[in-house]
Amino acid sequence: MGRLRQKGKAGAAKAYVTRSQAIKKLQCSLADFRRLCILKGIFPREPKNKKRANKGSSAPATFYYAKDIAYIAHEPVLKKLREHKAFAKKLSRALGRGEWSSANSLEENKPVYRLDHIIKERYPTFIDAVRDIDDALCMVFLFASLPSTSRVPPSLTENCARLAAEWQLYIMHTRSLLKVFFSIKGIYYQADVMDQTVTWLVPYQFTQNIPSDVDVRVMLTFLELYQTLLGFVFFKLYTDAGLVYPPPLDAKKDEGAAGVGAFSLQEVQKSTFRPLVKGVDGNGRAVSSRDVRQTIKSIAASDSVSASADTSAPIVESIPGDVDEEFVPHPSRTDDQDASSLPTLHTLSTLPKPVSANIFAPCTFWISRETSRGIFEFLVRCFGGRIGWPASSGSGSPFDEDDDSITHVVIDRPLVEKPGETTEQRDRRLRRKYVQPQWVADCINAGRILLEEPYTQGKELPPHLSPFADHVEAYNPVAQPNIDDAEMAEVENDQESEKDHGVDGSDDDMSEQKSSAKQFVVEDAEDPAALRVAELAAEAAGVDYGTFEKGMNRLQKKAKAVPGMEQQDAEENMNKMLMSNRQRKLYEKIKYSEKKRAAERQKLEARRHTLDKEKKRKAKT
Repeated sequence: MGRLRQKGKAGAAKAYVTRSQAIKKLQCSLADFRRLCILKGIFPREPKNKKRANKGSSAPATFYYAKDIAYIAHEPVLKKLREHKAFAKKLSRALGRGEWSSANSLEENKPVYRLDHIIKERYPTFIDAVRDIDDALCMVFLFASLPSTSRVPPSLTENCARLAAEWQLYIMHTRSLLKVFFSIKGIYYQADVMDQTVTWLVPYQFTQNIPSDVDVRVMLTFLELYQTLLGFVFFKLYTDAGLVYPPPLDAKKDEGAAGVGAFSLQEVQKSTFRPLVKGVDGNGRAVSSRDVRQTIKSIAASDSVSASADTSAPIVESIPGDVDEEFVPHPSRTDDQDASSLPTLHTLSTLPKPVSANIFAPCTFWISRETSRGIFEFLVRCFGGRIGWPASSGSGSPFDEDDDSITHVVIDRPLVEKPGETTEQRDRRLRRKYVQPQWVADCINAGRILLEEPYTQGKELPPHLSPFADHVEAYNPVAQPNIDDAEMAEVENDQESEKDHGVDGSDDDMSEQKSSAKQFVVEDAEDPAALRVAELAAEAAGVDYGTFEKGMNRLQKKAKAVPGMEQQDAEENMNKMLMSNRQRKLYEKIKYSEKKRAAERQKLEARRHTLDKEKKRKAKT
C-alpha cells in the first residue's frame, strides 16, 4: 500500500510559503525581511498553481521558496537585527530613566553586522564579482551626486564619491575604457576589466532631487551591499596592479574641489616582516580581540594623518615592474615537439597596448568653464592626454590657459567677436583647434583622431551615434542605403527633374513609357534570348535603356528571393511543428520583437530618406 499524502503537507503547498508565513517563521518585521531578502539575493517566486501553493485559498499572495526561508533562518545578520532590536529597547529605557552611564555603555557596545560573508557566498570567485558590478557602479555614482538630506546622510554621499573616484582612478591608470555615449539619462561608459565588459551610467552634474514616490530604504539596502562589494573588488584590483588601497587623499586639494585629482596613486612599498603566531605577539604575550581592534583603529588614524600631511605624493602612471617567475618549459617525454611557453602575468603586462588606448597622447586639452570638467578629465586621461582647466572649475590644474603646448580647446559656446584681441592672443587662438565636446566622445568610439572641421565651435554637429548598437537590426544613420532604395530614389529624382523641365512632352508620354517598360520587363529574366528580344522590343517602343535595366534588375532579385523565402518559410513551419507549446510561444515572442525592431529601423530609414530629399531640394533652390 502506498504512502498516504496529507493535504497541505506535500507538493506546491510544502515547496512555497507566503510572505506573511515567512515573517512569522523568522520572527522579524517586514522591513527587516525585505532587507534580508535583498542582502541574500532571494526574490519572490511564481508557482504554477497559486491555489495549490496557497493551500486551496485563491487570495492574492506573494510566494517564496520554503528552502530559501529556511536558508535565511540561519543567517548571522538576522541574529544581529534581533540584538539591535533588544539594544534599542534597553537604550530607550536607560534614556527615559536618566541613566546616562548605562546609555553610554550600551552605545559603545552597539551591535553592528557585517556583510563580508554574504559577499563571499554570493560571489565565489573574483570574476563573478567583477561581472556583477554594473549595477553597483550605477548606484554609487547616483548617490555620489545626490544632495544630503534627512534620508541620505552626508557620510554616505562622501563614501559614494570616494568609491566613484577610486574606480575612475583605476580605469585611468589601466587605460581600460572602451566606449562612451552622451545620452539624455546621463553618460554611458564601457570598460574592459579582467576580460569582463563593465558598463555603467553616470548622471550629469546637475542638482538632483529624490522623488517622493521612491522608497529610499530599499535603495539604501542595495547601496549597503554594493559598497561592501566594491570595497572587495577595488582592493583586489589595486593590489593586483601594485597600488596602495585606499589611495591617499590630499585634504587641501579636496577642499579646493579638485575631484579625482585630490587622490594620488602610490606603489606598494615592499617591507619584510615576521608573521605573528595566532593569538601571540612578538614578545610571547597573548593577544585578545580587543587589542586587535584597538591596533586597527590606531593604524587607520595614523594613515589618515600621514595622508593629510603628505601633500606631495607622486602620481604613478605606470604598472610596477614586479618581476614574476618566468615559466620554464620542460620537454615532454611522450611528445617530441618542443613545449610552448605559457604566458605569465609578467609577460602579459609587457605586451604593447593597442593604439586606441593612447589616441590623445600627442594632444593637450584646455577645458572651458561651461563644460563639465570631471567628465572630460576622466575621458582625456583614460587615453593618455594632458588636460587643464580654469580656476573657476576647481584647483589642481597642471598648466594655465596661456600655455603654448595646448593643442585643443573644448568649448561649448557660440562664436563671438573679440574686438580687443591682441596680436599674441590672435596667434595663440589660430594655433589651437576649438572643438565641441562631442568630438572627444566620437574620437574615443572611432578609436582614432577625427577631423576637427565638422566639430568646430558654432557648427551644427554630426549625429552622435550609440556605440552599443552592435546587433544587425540596429539603425545606423551613416550607413549607405540599400541598392533598391537608391535606385528608387534615382528614378524619383529623374522623374521629378523631367517633370520640372518638361522633357519630351507631357505626363502622358511618361505614363506610356512606364507601361511599356512594365510590359517588356515581365518576361523571363534568366533566358538570354528572351532578354535580348525584350531589350529590342523596348528600344523599338522608345523606352529608355536605364529604366529598362533597372526594371530587369528588380525582376531578377524578386525571382531569386521568392523561392528562397518559400523554402525558408516551409522549414520554419516544420521546426515549429516539432516544438512544444512553451517553446513555440517563446519563439513567436522572439520573432515579434525582431519584426518590431525591423519596423522601427525602416521607419527611421524612411525619415532619413525624407530629410535627405528636403536637404537636396533646399540645396538646389
